[in-house]
Amino acid sequence: MPALFLSRPCGQLSDLHIEVREQAPPVCGPTEAVIRVRWAAINPSDVKATLGQMPQAVFPRTPGRDYVGVVEQGPSAWIGKTVFGSGGDVGITRDGSHATHLVLPQRALLEKPANVSDVQAATLGVAWVTVVDGYAKAGFPQPGDRVLVGGAMGKVGLAAAAIARLYGATVVGIKRAASAPVAGHAFDHLLDLEDPKLTERLMDLSGGQGYPVLFNTVGSPYLGLSLDVLAQKGRQVLISTLARDTPFDIFRFFRKELTFYGCDSLKRDTVAANEMLRTLIPHLASGRLQLPAEERARVWRMADAAQAFRETFASGGVGLIDVAAG
Repeated sequence: MPALFLSRPCGQLSDLHIEVREQAPPVCGPTEAVIRVRWAAINPSDVKATLGQMPQAVFPRTPGRDYVGVVEQGPSAWIGKTVFGSGGDVGITRDGSHATHLVLPQRALLEKPANVSDVQAATLGVAWVTVVDGYAKAGFPQPGDRVLVGGAMGKVGLAAAAIARLYGATVVGIKRAASAPVAGHAFDHLLDLEDPKLTERLMDLSGGQGYPVLFNTVGSPYLGLSLDVLAQKGRQVLISTLARDTPFDIFRFFRKELTFYGCDSLKRDTVAANEMLRTLIPHLASGRLQLPAEERARVWRMADAAQAFRETFASGGVGLIDVAAG
């Protein structure tokens, strides 16, 4: 029963050391379930926790927040079912999914819809929990609303667009010029951040009214722009940033009566995170919520985990561990 093992944080990726160890047979408590993991994602947050950038991360531990697998122990009604999910505690404060077996609370069990592939389910968690959390705070879009998404071609940006479209909004995305549009994206319009007339084009698309909601997945590159294009009493969801010390025109902020909402998926344990994902199940099962046809994440074996972490972090994307292959 192999599992990845981190004994201590490392200061930089070049010092990253991940062992593959034999996992003790899982112990299933009366309120728990044991999942045999098939696939597990490597998210940027997995790597950041390994680098010691998340003070809540404990050591030693097995990393991995997102997963898909089959229930082997637990309530009889769940045995043999394929489940998926995520959690801010999984792989951070408790052993995670980069192992053949994962022990979770029974209340966290979430059955995978049949029309969602194992690979899709294994990489949904962190991104889609973040989006549901953001809209729950800032307000889910209403039919006819205009939603602006910064960092449109990232996993969170694509999810933010898909959910906004599900609720009947018109969705405008901003991407880097070098980023090719992902097939199956839900944006009505895509603009490039480097466009010298970006603000003018955005305001034209809004009919001069601005945007009630900006889902900002990148932070600092879009902060100044947000003050230009958000509507009066507009809301901005912030989940990350490239620069932490960012100039900010507070006069324009309060004159427009803006509200900013911060989201941190690490604050949602696996029960809370999977309850958020559960709200998407009917829409996924019915096909109303269309997943973008992203290029399949690179697949790694556990033995190559250190290289997988380095390359996934460098690319800014999400990797995938074929746990069943060992």
